[in-house]
Amino acid sequence: MSTKDWLEKDYYAVLGVSKQSTADEIKKAYRKLARELHPDANPGNARSEDRFKEVSEAYDVLSDERKRREYDEARALFSGGAFRRGTDTSGAPFDFSDVFAQNAQQGGLGDLFGAMFGNTARPGTSGPRRGGDIETETTLDFVEAAQGVTVPLRLHAPGVCDTCHGSGARPGTSPRTCATCHGSGMVSHNQGAFSFSEPCRECQGTGSLIDEKCPDCGGTGGVTKTRTLNVRIPAGVSDGQRIRIKGKGQPGQRGGPPGDLYVVVHVGGHRVFGRRGDHLTITVPVTFPEAALGTEIRVPTLDGAVTLKVPPGTPSGRTLRVRGKGVSRVGGGAGDLLVTIDIVIPDKLNDKARQALADFSAALPADPRAHLEREASHGG
Repeated sequence: MSTKDWLEKDYYAVLGVSKQSTADEIKKAYRKLARELHPDANPGNARSEDRFKEVSEAYDVLSDERKRREYDEARALFSGGAFRRGTDTSGAPFDFSDVFAQNAQQGGLGDLFGAMFGNTARPGTSGPRRGGDIETETTLDFVEAAQGVTVPLRLHAPGVCDTCHGSGARPGTSPRTCATCHGSGMVSHNQGAFSFSEPCRECQGTGSLIDEKCPDCGGTGGVTKTRTLNVRIPAGVSDGQRIRIKGKGQPGQRGGPPGDLYVVVHVGGHRVFGRRGDHLTITVPVTFPEAALGTEIRVPTLDGAVTLKVPPGTPSGRTLRVRGKGVSRVGGGAGDLLVTIDIVIPDKLNDKARQALADFSAALPADPRAHLEREASHGG
């Protein structure tokens, strides 16, 4: 892909979002398209697979704040076709690739172009390329997310060809240096006062040619594989969290390192427990006598029950804390179990219970509502 071709790609249109879309809106659009276009959902559909790759490429740029900013700046910079070498106001020659090389030292546009074109923006840089990142999803139940779990993930993504081991050449042969660009991956064309540099069309910017292509991968060095990977999800992961598994993404090219795998975790609910950060929450019913007189109750946790002391006179809605019985933390330790007391009022009473409550009411020292009338008469 030439620089001009890449710059003319509208990644916002690919994802169906506007340039003003937020990061969450871009992520939501990507996930929807990824689910619809994923090869597992469209077996044998080449068009869906191509669209899936386009969507993944667009999201790789727009999901990264720095890459997105550089992409926007680059498209604005080159909207008038200024991707060429010319002369400055003093007549001295300049090349925009020099600008990118300078910015690369500071993490600017050069980084983005290097990543997108496989470091072929300048001659002599057709070396190793890092593999692309992969994103997948998994769903855990409440307890698995709280305590951590190892899950098998079935991935359908590019991998190294087992026949040529990534070289792209038929076994027993090797790629040769491109004679057109002499291995640089770039060629220049002079047109009057200007000269244009672009990736070599003969070798597609790779700097090498394959005379006898691998019969399995067609010379690409990679094939789409279905593989199962056992991934450890750490304890305490939350719903929607993105877990990075380093080095488990797409394989690198020409000896480059592999990309990373990102696992988006979805967490189910629980019939008894809720969650507030690292804390577990639970509501426990108690009777009125238990709350009034105080008691000890058994409260469930994720790893067995504990005994909790309810002080005398505990009101309904009060929250008591059991330390260390919440969600495990990545750095060690755990949150707390927050127990909310719910005083249960029975729907029906037998004669004995009704008489006992009547005697209790008569024995109360004062009317708990008496102060309301006094304070209401004074106003303010």
